[in-house]
Amino acid sequence: MEEKSLYERLGGAFAIAAVVNRFSDEVVKNPVSGQTSKNPDLQEWHTKKLDRLPGLKFMRTLWVCSASGGPMQYAGTKPGRGQMSLEQAHFDLHISPEEFDAVADELAKALDYYHVPEREKGEVLAAFAAHKKEVNEGYFASKSPER
Repeated sequence: MEEKSLYERLGGAFAIAAVVNRFSDEVVKNPVSGQTSKNPDLQEWHTKKLDRLPGLKFMRTLWVCSASGGPMQYAGTKPGRGQMSLEQAHFDLHISPEEFDAVADELAKALDYYHVPEREKGEVLAAFAAHKKEVNEGYFASKSPER
């Protein structure tokens, strides 16, 4: 018997969307990565651009559905080096490793809120963490002495 995909084990698009919805709302409130972030780019996004949040939730849901083996295909609004790449979408936000980790913590909390089993939670967090270097590219470029 073939094992179910992570997408199926997570409960499909509706269950993933519920997690993403909660996660996204909590990121906005997170003191490190949200409205009161010391990062002016993140602070601006989470205070002055919240009208974009529904679209971001949609894109995040598509990303997780695609990354977990679902039938949806994620295509970024700012394509990166690969289909699932995130560097271009996050570059101008200058997200530090600490800020990335704060967002990952919110994702873990949202998965816990919905009682996602440890195995699936670990797989989702690993897929997220696999893109940390890409998401941090803008931060490290802004710290480069060549700038």
